[in-house]
Amino acid sequence: MDPAPQNPPQPDATDNHQELHGNQVFRLAHRASDAFNTFRIRLARRWKFVPQTIAYQGYGSTTRVRVLGRVLMTQKPLPGSKAEQEARNGTQNVRGWRAFTGVPLQFIDVDITIGDVVTRVRADRGGLVDTEVDVELSPGWHTVVLQAEGTEPAEALVHVIAPDVKFGIVSDIDDTVMVTALPRPFLALWNTFVLSERARMATPGMAVLLDRLTIEHPDAPIIYLSTGPWNAAPTLARFLSRNMYPSGPLLLTDWGLTQDRWFRSGQDHKHRNLERLSREFPDMRWLLIGDNGQHDEAIYSSFAARNPDKVAAIAIRQLSVSESVFAGGHSEDGDHTASKVPWIYSPDGAGIARQLGMLDLL
Repeated sequence: MDPAPQNPPQPDATDNHQELHGNQVFRLAHRASDAFNTFRIRLARRWKFVPQTIAYQGYGSTTRVRVLGRVLMTQKPLPGSKAEQEARNGTQNVRGWRAFTGVPLQFIDVDITIGDVVTRVRADRGGLVDTEVDVELSPGWHTVVLQAEGTEPAEALVHVIAPDVKFGIVSDIDDTVMVTALPRPFLALWNTFVLSERARMATPGMAVLLDRLTIEHPDAPIIYLSTGPWNAAPTLARFLSRNMYPSGPLLLTDWGLTQDRWFRSGQDHKHRNLERLSREFPDMRWLLIGDNGQHDEAIYSSFAARNPDKVAAIAIRQLSVSESVFAGGHSEDGDHTASKVPWIYSPDGAGIARQLGMLDLL
């Protein structure tokens, strides 16, 4: 046996100091962020903003559902105003920046009611509620009610998926079902903060494609998985509805500080939710739909390599040559000859539909 070294290596004091300093800076950043949010809440109250619970569409099984919502300080339209009538009728035309004027109410208790089951949870640092509730529900659509103290109840639908459903759809949003040119920074900012939601364009043929898939597979869930912020959820939901996309939950992310990161990672968000779906529905095979403008190919390829039996096919909307140059992607078919999962490439929904037909998925 080798003798123990007389002078075992010691931890680098410089590294320890840097790590400690980094942790201190991170804690200070959290304190500064919380203080700024408290200031925003005080300012919002002065401007007559009111607390509001927002409920987002969820999904789940017959024994457990995922409930999504948010609690914000928002400015409500004046009673009897045109804005109030448009909001009630769902015909409002909102500029993108208005979605970011709400102020999150952090760590506030929220009651979730599903049938006779009432569960109390706490919103996170961004005012977001993302939790699972144990229930006993039949397959189909059910209503969930969320309410934080001092707010009116907010209702949303939850899609309960039957145990025998074996096919589901996961679709990206930006540059997949909606043309946003997201990788181009200046145009992305214009589209996100300035452009009217009615001026956003649907990707040719994608609404028809998804509608045909839901007709062919009527019990299949459709999940819209995007790196977009939760602030944009109401805008995105209205866009999908107006352009006749099938109804389905939005899985978005929240920008800014987390418990252990300076900024949320969009790629991690997609990886994490795909893995979560595979655990929640272990017998489900997913059609993964995205584009080749950012990281969808790499994310889907990684997931399929680990879970080939859980991926029915991967469909990639090809960006134009100019879009691809700005996005850092490519406009040619990728090399997936070694993949156990079929890959489809097309610039529009019609081309994807034809190739899905060849795979007997449509």
